[in-house]
Amino acid sequence: MPAAPDPRPLTGEPLALDLLNTRWMQEGVVQDLLRDVDGLAVWLDANGLGGDHTPDERMLRHALQARDALKKAVDGPRVEGARAVDAVLGHGRIRATLTVDGPGELPEFGDPAWGPAWLAARSYLELLTTAPDRIRGCAHDSCILHFFDTSRNGTRRWCSMAACGNRAKASRHYARSKDA
Repeated sequence: MPAAPDPRPLTGEPLALDLLNTRWMQEGVVQDLLRDVDGLAVWLDANGLGGDHTPDERMLRHALQARDALKKAVDGPRVEGARAVDAVLGHGRIRATLTVDGPGELPEFGDPAWGPAWLAARSYLELLTTAPDRIRGCAHDSCILHFFDTSRNGTRRWCSMAACGNRAKASRHYARSKDA
């Protein structure tokens, strides 16, 4: 049976940031997709991991640990974040392979319940390698979402121009018209 629809306002970010974005603000209240195993199933499904992993309480605990680690790494002190992400990465490894299609890499986990959490932590390493300065939090004061800035000039400020960007513009317009 397919998972329920994904209720989050921002999806499709790289796996590490998509895991962070399982918490978001809605009408001033923090929402949490990972409050239960059903929410984990939605997140796994949204990221193409639903068929590979059957969600359970252990997998949920590991995903929450990875999310907390990524939050520390993205928004907190570098030392604390590095230790936390490294603790998650300690539960898996990459094995080099050679297939008929050529060289490849295969993630391996001592406990498969660590798979999605480990893949998210690994995704963060890839973002750091690609462009660490493009890992951003939304500039809107009441938004807690994160994104990877893929704009040409690297100046994206909002998780979504339609939501947070528009709210900021409307607030500025209201302030200008009120002053006039």
